Amino acid sequence: MYWLGLDTGTGGTRALLVDEAGKVRFGFTAPHEEMKMERPLWAEQRPQNWWEAAQAAIRGVLAEAGATGKDVRGVGLTGQMHGLVMLDEAGEVIRPALIWCDQRSQPQVDWINRTVGKDNVMAYIANPVLTGFTLPKLLWVRDNDPASYARLRKVLLPKDYIRYRLTGEFASDVSDASGTALFDVITRRWSHAMVSRLKLDPSILPHVVESSEVTGTVTEAAAEATGLEPGTPVVGGAGDQAASAVGNGIVEEGVVSCTLGTSGVVFAHLERATYDPQGRVHTFCHAVKGKWHVMGVTQGAGLSLQWFRNQLAPGASYDALTAEAAQAAPGAHGLFWLPYLMGERTPHLDASARGGWIGITAKHTRADLIRALIEGVSYSQKDCLEILEGMGVPVESVRASGGGGQSPFWRQVLADVFGKRVAALETQEGSAYGAALLAMVGTGAYSSVPEVCRAVIREVEAVAPRSHEMQIYARGYEVYKALYPSLRPLYGLIASLS
Repeated sequence: MYWLGLDTGTGGTRALLVDEAGKVRFGFTAPHEEMKMERPLWAEQRPQNWWEAAQAAIRGVLAEAGATGKDVRGVGLTGQMHGLVMLDEAGEVIRPALIWCDQRSQPQVDWINRTVGKDNVMAYIANPVLTGFTLPKLLWVRDNDPASYARLRKVLLPKDYIRYRLTGEFASDVSDASGTALFDVITRRWSHAMVSRLKLDPSILPHVVESSEVTGTVTEAAAEATGLEPGTPVVGGAGDQAASAVGNGIVEEGVVSCTLGTSGVVFAHLERATYDPQGRVHTFCHAVKGKWHVMGVTQGAGLSLQWFRNQLAPGASYDALTAEAAQAAPGAHGLFWLPYLMGERTPHLDASARGGWIGITAKHTRADLIRALIEGVSYSQKDCLEILEGMGVPVESVRASGGGGQSPFWRQVLADVFGKRVAALETQEGSAYGAALLAMVGTGAYSSVPEVCRAVIREVEAVAPRSHEMQIYARGYEVYKALYPSLRPLYGLIASLS
């Protein structure tokens, strides 16, 4: 018997089969089309392509396992957060989805803040409105593509579009809904105040459940398309960060996670809802029933290394690039990378921020460029960690995951920059794994999310910070923190030229 975790990511859809002991038995990834970027800071994908990839991933993992749909007891969903999927009266996609890293909606953010008031926004949803969130994307379509907006009957998040194709149900979960800027994370329901103040039709919003609650079952049509069995339960699931936290066991206090995917996220469990008054980090509902989490986000974490590889080292593997970086000295001889390839969230909340190397000289080598890139992303993640600790979040150790977290070199850099013990986990699958664990809880295999995490998640490697490197990075971090405020006056001018 298996449970299926399905992750609708940015680059592809990942399907995992997990057995009754919580072991990952089989996995299959179906790639997505490249995101479309017609202009700087724009990012779109076709939801229909996500469904095509979901079908391929599910059929692929069943084939690898030599299994049929009858062997799958339940399905858990996760995926990239904040994306805007618009459906018409017939349930058809109206236009390509503006995805999480799309930053075009600053005018709409400004309009929301003027219309509702920044203090009221924090009171209604416990977070500021950011360009990456779903609401300003929706208003951008209203303002710039009124024909599409006029056809709108339902708004869904990326994983919830897959749910709709699997079950026919319009539903979301509390963790993913928290990133829309329309959800009251304190009361765990849509914010009637935000909806009414902005004169939105509440009927466009899906039903919201806790992450391990069953939302529907696989339809006959979806079974035909995927190979799953009709009637298989599909649980609420979670946004990719909350699901990854479940997969990393960040469901109780004391341990935080650092997930280095396309974006980078420092994530901590909260027993009680609390938020940063400046809105530099996000307080969202957790995938653990009745609990919350806080997270800081670097927009261009793994994206920085991906960009370097694609543009400056085509054909190189990530392992080869990190091995090259390891040949350079800590601190990269005074070279710094600002990872603002898609603007920045934590701590700057600035969609106009731009990335780049600072301090380059004729002495610097390609190894220095790569090492500075990895260190710059790590400094940015330290920005997130410091804010969490300033909020009183206990941080005894850090669990690293995502593509960057799988690199022993990058984990050691994180330990040295953070000044914390950094551990890897036996299972590095992250969000798809967390989604499968949520399905196990939803179908009764375990009674709660903390119970299943305590039973199946194990640390396998840990590194401690090194004294000499900690001193180098402590000095470097002070310089890094001074760079953004020094350059900020220029970012608007630079943006006007792009």
